[in-house]
Amino acid sequence: MGASFVAHVLFLLWFFATTFSFFLKAESNVSCNEKDKQALLNFKKGLSDPSKMLSSWSDQEDCSEWHGVVYDNKTGRVTELDLFGLNLGGEISGSLLQLEHLNYLGLRANEFNRTPIPTFLGSMASLTKLDLSYSNFSGHIPHQLGNLSNLRYLDLSGNYYLYADNFHWMSNLSSIQRLDLSQTKHQSEVGWLQIMSTLPSLSTLIASDCELVNLNPPLGFVNFTSLQVLDLSHNLFSHEIPNWFSNLTTSLLHLDLGSNSLRGEIPPSIFNILKLESLLLYSNKLIGKIPELLGQLKHLTYLNVKGNSLSGPIPSSIGNLSYFSDLDLSDNQLNGTIPKTLGLLSNLRSLYVANNFLTGTVDEEHFTKLSELKELDISHTHLFFNVKSNWVPPFQLTYIQMSSCKIGPNFPMWLQTQRFAFELHLSRSEIADKAPGWFWNWTARSEIIDLSDNQIEGDVSDIVLNSLFINLRSNHLKGQMPQLSASVMELYIANNSFSGPISSFMCQKKNRENQLLVLDVSNNLLTGALPHCWKYWQSLTHLDLGSNDISGRIPYSMGSLVALQSLHLQNNRISGHIPSSLKKCSNLSLIDIGGNPLSVAIPPWIGEMTNLTILRLCSNGFKGHIPVQICQLSSLIVLDLANNSLSGHIPNCLKNIRAMTIPTPRFKAQYSYYYMQGQFNQTYLENLKLVPKGMELEYEENLGFVKMIDLSSNNLSGSIPSEILVLSELCFLNLSRNQLIGKIPEKIGIMKKLESIDLSQNNLSGEIPLSLSSLTFLSHLNLSYNNLSGKIPLGAQLQTFDALSYIGNPQLCGNPLPRNCTVGEESQNRRAIGKTEEDSNNSNFYIGMGVGFAVGFWAVCGVLFFNRTWRHAYFKFFDDMKDWVYVTTVLNMNWLLEKLRSCHL
Repeated sequence: MGASFVAHVLFLLWFFATTFSFFLKAESNVSCNEKDKQALLNFKKGLSDPSKMLSSWSDQEDCSEWHGVVYDNKTGRVTELDLFGLNLGGEISGSLLQLEHLNYLGLRANEFNRTPIPTFLGSMASLTKLDLSYSNFSGHIPHQLGNLSNLRYLDLSGNYYLYADNFHWMSNLSSIQRLDLSQTKHQSEVGWLQIMSTLPSLSTLIASDCELVNLNPPLGFVNFTSLQVLDLSHNLFSHEIPNWFSNLTTSLLHLDLGSNSLRGEIPPSIFNILKLESLLLYSNKLIGKIPELLGQLKHLTYLNVKGNSLSGPIPSSIGNLSYFSDLDLSDNQLNGTIPKTLGLLSNLRSLYVANNFLTGTVDEEHFTKLSELKELDISHTHLFFNVKSNWVPPFQLTYIQMSSCKIGPNFPMWLQTQRFAFELHLSRSEIADKAPGWFWNWTARSEIIDLSDNQIEGDVSDIVLNSLFINLRSNHLKGQMPQLSASVMELYIANNSFSGPISSFMCQKKNRENQLLVLDVSNNLLTGALPHCWKYWQSLTHLDLGSNDISGRIPYSMGSLVALQSLHLQNNRISGHIPSSLKKCSNLSLIDIGGNPLSVAIPPWIGEMTNLTILRLCSNGFKGHIPVQICQLSSLIVLDLANNSLSGHIPNCLKNIRAMTIPTPRFKAQYSYYYMQGQFNQTYLENLKLVPKGMELEYEENLGFVKMIDLSSNNLSGSIPSEILVLSELCFLNLSRNQLIGKIPEKIGIMKKLESIDLSQNNLSGEIPLSLSSLTFLSHLNLSYNNLSGKIPLGAQLQTFDALSYIGNPQLCGNPLPRNCTVGEESQNRRAIGKTEEDSNNSNFYIGMGVGFAVGFWAVCGVLFFNRTWRHAYFKFFDDMKDWVYVTTVLNMNWLLEKLRSCHL
């Protein structure tokens, strides 16, 4: 009986399970609704689909197999349409209205070419989620979207040409929970805050980069009842932080007001939002102290106040924030010491306090419980990182930035314990010690190593460098150059004592697989000839071998460096000619071969390198004329041909160098590459020594502001061509120590940007142009040892220079020279300061007219005075004329009166 009962029960369970699974299977096979399918096909017809991402959408396939389509397998109705990132464009068809059960429409990251958002979307009443972000829509946001009373999620972000003429329509979105309007423009809207605060379900509001200008509501009251996330970063707020944030104490978790222009102090009301987990106030204009009230935000995990003007100490109450994970206080004016309570933050992962006025010692106690710390930046402070040599930190850092703070003189041995450091920055940290042997093996784990500007010693001849970016410049390293692995992208080892032939490094078999972009080995002791193995270095964009003892010729094979943007070979012993193969390096924007004994002519083909911005060929012994082809280099901002043996005239065509006639963007070289932490975007700062104001200066970050022509110390003859006056952006002009004759161009004063003029030691004659005194930026002037004459023009500028600027011109007089001008010399310079030649011509015209009037007047009156007969005839003539005029006037008046009387009758 019992066994039979059990058997029946098992049979019934099997029967019901089989039946249920049959019905489930039947239900799962429900096809996509035909009406919805046709609506989607009509929608597809209006779209452009260059990548064929909707190729699965066809009549032959059920829409359950279509890309981005989700439907209800019970009803067959389409509920979701997610077409994220398919590069779609064209027209959004109104056939979407037939999708009566569509809950989610996602068109994120497509390309609709600035078309407006269709207004009919406001009639899709079933929508709960609408994502149109980053799809290049434009125009005003349609008010009809306010009809979507079921909408919980609306994302319009990233449509840079989209704007709202008002936000009143939003007040109907009673179900909205998440609203993202970032990177849309709403500068003219003033009531946005009041309206959004009335949305009862709104928990996330993101309005970053919307050009909003006011955080103070018109009615002065804001009450977000459910708001948890508020992101108003990257807007145009320029007032103090308002106090209405105190109304959000019960709900707000995340507040981002970064990258605005908010002023004043951080209001105490912010620290009453006790549930706050992240507070971002970076890149504003906030002042005052970080209050001790910070310690009462017990749930705070992230604080970022970077880039303000906050002062005072770091509050010690920070140790109370047990959940704290990320702290960024960098780029402020904080002072005092780092509180040791910071060492209690056991969850801290990143600590940034760089670029402050912090002082004192950082020791082991500051890191007692920081076992989770991954990123540490104490750079550009006055802190002394003073730990014992055998210290074993509790953390494993991935990012170490301690540049420009004191770590030395001993090498930091604790680095050996850090197994996962991707970046290490210890430049200018006062290390004066030998790098231990383990360190070079340790760097194999790191992507970026910067130990520059220290006094680190050691022989690295047998070292293999592996990091992507390696900066060891300005140390005391010696031996032959180290070997490179194929992963190295940038190597800076300038200003050391590396020696040996350059070819042993460049042609070494191990280095042939390199991907190097930047190689700077300048200011070392390298010798030998330039090698012929450049075909192995074709990825190079910047090469600096300057200031070594390299000899021989520039090999023709250097033309294989087709990616090269800058070439520095200055101050070596390179001889011969510049090979024409360099024409293949069409990306070259800088060539510096100065200070080498080339002793040939400047090649005319150099005018074909049209991307050249800086050409420095000084002190090379070049002979012959300046090739006119140089005038084809319209992008030049620096032309330095000084200290050669060039002859002939200065080319008139220099006026064609367009970059010296118009304001041009700052000169800089940019490149990028990828590494483990992402894309590494780098700007290469060129380094160039020039002589703009009579002394050698080194230019780096400010090189882009230099506009310079230096043709000094040559054998150039003829006059200064007036055509160069069109170079209105020129800052430095040096034509000294040549054989130039003639006058200084009269209108040189129109070159308003000139800061330095050196025309000394030529054979120039005539007067100093008056227009020279109108150059308000002029800070260096040398006209000495010429044949100039006359008085030095008066003016605010020319008298500020000492006598050495004018010495050696015997016929020159006036302040600041000790020789006073004679009356004759004074009369030569009586024109007003700043007058031009045209003004002088006008003055001569008026003087001539006055003299002519005087001569004519006395020629007539003198004859009448001395000749009685003529005098009587002259006065008799005027008496007769007077009588005739009187009689004629009376007769005409009588005639007119008679006519008037006859008209009245």
